[in-house]
Amino acid sequence: MKKILKKKRIIRKIDTSKRNFLTSSVALAGVAAATSVLPISIAKANHDDSDPKSLPDFIKWKNRDALIVHSKKGIEAHRSAIGESIVTPIRNIYIRNNMPTMTDEQIGDRSKWKLSVEGVNQPKTFTLAQLKKLGQTTIATVLQCSGNGRGFYEHKPKGSQWKTGAAACILWTGVPVATIVSACGGIAKGAKYMTCTGVDAPKDLDPKKATVERSVPLKVYKEAILAWEMNGVPLPNAHGGPLRSIPPGYFGINNVKHLGKLAFTETESDVKYMKTSYRISPIGKKGPEYPTCWEMPVKSWIVRPTDETGVVKSGKVQIAGVAMGGTKKVRNIKVSVDGGQTWKKAKFVGPYLGKYAWRQFVFESNLGPGTYNIASKASTGVNTQPELRYENRRGYAHNGWKDHSVNVEVV
Repeated sequence: MKKILKKKRIIRKIDTSKRNFLTSSVALAGVAAATSVLPISIAKANHDDSDPKSLPDFIKWKNRDALIVHSKKGIEAHRSAIGESIVTPIRNIYIRNNMPTMTDEQIGDRSKWKLSVEGVNQPKTFTLAQLKKLGQTTIATVLQCSGNGRGFYEHKPKGSQWKTGAAACILWTGVPVATIVSACGGIAKGAKYMTCTGVDAPKDLDPKKATVERSVPLKVYKEAILAWEMNGVPLPNAHGGPLRSIPPGYFGINNVKHLGKLAFTETESDVKYMKTSYRISPIGKKGPEYPTCWEMPVKSWIVRPTDETGVVKSGKVQIAGVAMGGTKKVRNIKVSVDGGQTWKKAKFVGPYLGKYAWRQFVFESNLGPGTYNIASKASTGVNTQPELRYENRRGYAHNGWKDHSVNVEVV
């Protein structure tokens, strides 16, 4: 499937009886009942198992009232359900799966989950238990689907019609990839990419078409981690447990779930999910020659007030949102209440969790009765959020502020 590098040459390319707590839908449901109550009122609806928009069984523990169900593989959060704290409640985090989520039975004893490491001077296979003994760190990153914002495109690209909810800010705990590299004697000569492979593809499918394998530039390994924990709990199956790659600042598809192989390779993977899928191509065109979904661009949006948060009374109105810089630190955020005609600087609030996390921001405006178009625009000092979306076939990497603005009625 891949050309793997070995030393000085190139070759072609948790206890299941008890279950590690907080991994399956059954265990998570208990915690869900006691945590993550929505801070903002969202339009409620009763959802039962006969409702085609009910949550699938593997994520019954999620907060249904916080989520929009596009399909069993595509579920996003309401704009206001992202919350007003930096870390997104786990019950409100979106779901996007290319392959079916692995079950407890398929995973087996989590401590014995295996990761093979190739393209290093001393290729090795580690169990999860062994990885935990190598080292540990925690990093905050934005996890965002490449198609977040697809629902704003007029040509209705194929795929879930996300607006803003296929994104979250998450605390990941795991072992630094650099630590693994050191334990394997360093990266073999000639490597240009870090390639991660998931093992969740059904065995009866063509591995070239079904294997989720992604290559990212080699430099990413220096800050990437392999995570076994998410927001303080063992990584749920639904989010790629027991082990997932976290290349900070890169779109979600590069955060490979159910990770079984870490390799340092001379070329990019040649499987479908790298070679042809997730390519940012013009409308009507496709092919491996177009850029792939790697680094996330600078982006922001309003989370309050919105049409989900109810009537807004005239007077001083607190406007809140989130801003992210992708692989760069977001340094500036501005807000407009007149559709982008004028902008004023907003204030970042809350703790700074590093350049890969998003920042909360607030802006207070004195608004009289009327209709307002409220927008936000973030900047890293190098790149500034543009007004318009970049038109492309699959609706990837949308960061235009105009589409992400909200219309609010003030009385």
